[in-house]
Amino acid sequence: MITVIGSLNMDLVVQMDTFPKQGETILGNAFQTVPGGKGANQAVAAARLGSEVAMIGCVGEDYFGKALQATLQQEQIQTDAIVTSTFSPTGIANILLYNDDNRIVVVPGANYALSPSHLEASKELIQKSQMVIIQLEIPKETTAYAIQLCKEAGVSVLLNPAPAANFDVEWMEDISYLTPNEIECAEIFNEPFEQLLEKYPNKIILTRGSDGASYFDGSYPIHVPGYMTTAVDTTGAGDTFNGALAYALVEGQSLDEAVYFANIAASLSVEKFGAQGGMPTLRAVYARMAGVE
Repeated sequence: MITVIGSLNMDLVVQMDTFPKQGETILGNAFQTVPGGKGANQAVAAARLGSEVAMIGCVGEDYFGKALQATLQQEQIQTDAIVTSTFSPTGIANILLYNDDNRIVVVPGANYALSPSHLEASKELIQKSQMVIIQLEIPKETTAYAIQLCKEAGVSVLLNPAPAANFDVEWMEDISYLTPNEIECAEIFNEPFEQLLEKYPNKIILTRGSDGASYFDGSYPIHVPGYMTTAVDTTGAGDTFNGALAYALVEGQSLDEAVYFANIAASLSVEKFGAQGGMPTLRAVYARMAGVE
C-alpha cells in the first residue's frame, strides 16, 4: 500500500490567449473547476496505475471538500483518514493557462489545518504502508512528524519538495527519495547539481521536465531521457511522475526502471487537460513503452 500525506485543492483553471499586464483586464477563453492539490494528484496517479492507495489530508466543510473526497473515492482511494476542518475552507489553486504553460497561486486553506495529532490518529495506516509520499503544501511540523513516524516504522518516504521554501535539509537523513525539479533544487541546495546528486546517491532524483530525470547511482551519473510529446496542459506532470515513481518502486522495479516508467507516465499526462484528467492507466504506460499506442 502507498499512503499519501498531503494537500487537497480544488483547481480553478482559466485558459487565455494573452497574459494580462499589471492593471489590465482581458477576456479568458474558458474556466473550469478541476480536482487537484499535489497530495491528491499524486494519490490519483498511483491509484490509476493500480496501487492500493490511502490519502491523509484535510478539507473544509464545504462543497469543494465533499467533491474532492468523492473524486478520490471514484479512483478507489481510501479516504477514511481525510479530516474535515470546522474553521478553514478547502484549499484552492488558481491556475492560469497561457501559451502551453501554467502559473499557479495556491491558497492552502484547510491543508494548513492538518496537524501531527491527525497523523497520530492514522499511525497504524502509516505503519502498514510500503511507501509514504509527502509534499510540502501542509504545515512544516506535520511533515516533520510524518517523516519521524515513517522512520520509526521503517517505511520508505518519497518526498516531493514543493513548495521548496518549506523544505528542511535535516530531513535528508531520514527520507528515501527526494524529487525536486531544477528550480526547487537550486532553491534548497547551494551547490552544483552534479555535485549534489553524487552527495546523495540513489536518493535525489532531479526532474527536468521533457528532458527526463537524473540521479547518481553510487558510481556513475545517470540520465533517463524523457519522451518527447506535444503538451496540452503541463499541470500535474510532476505529480504524475511522483505517483508513478512510487508505484514502480513498490512494485520492485530498479531505480533506473522506475524513473523511466515515471517519465513515460508524465509524458502521457501532459497530453490531456487537467492535473488528474490526463493521468494514465498502467495499460497506457506499457503501450507507450512498447510503442504500440
